[in-house]
Amino acid sequence: MKFEIERKYLLNKDKWANYEKPSGDFYRQGYILKDPAKTVRVRLTNSNAYITIKGSVKGISRVEYEYEIPQADAKELLDHFCSSELSKIRYKILFEGKVWEVDEFQGDNEGLIIAEIELESEDEKYNLPDWVIEDVTGDVRYYNSQLTEYPYKNWEKSKGL
Repeated sequence: MKFEIERKYLLNKDKWANYEKPSGDFYRQGYILKDPAKTVRVRLTNSNAYITIKGSVKGISRVEYEYEIPQADAKELLDHFCSSELSKIRYKILFEGKVWEVDEFQGDNEGLIIAEIELESEDEKYNLPDWVIEDVTGDVRYYNSQLTEYPYKNWEKSKGL
């Protein structure tokens, strides 16, 4: 059984904008199943496609199974079987020996930028890049599956601001 151990962070947008980064990859991501106990996700990039099954989060860990699938299959699944989806540009940044995946969301989630780091254990020590500002690991609003239902563009309205 494979476990995903991950932390999520918000970024300082000014520092991130000025950071020299590699070109990003476009991701189209949809959900066949979204349930608090499990999700089934389809992801299509410029060069690959995956189907991923994730279990419920316990601490910062959850069971994850991910399999590469043909891109044509992923497009068909996204077009005909996913109940919701989002798009984003993902940057992979190597910082002090760890890969940070930084997502700049598009569409209804435009303006939201989240950095994720996968860890070997829940208590693994690591340093934060200077563009990281706030840990949002436990906040379900930042789960990609939640962003398809409650997009970032609606957050201020829902807070009554």
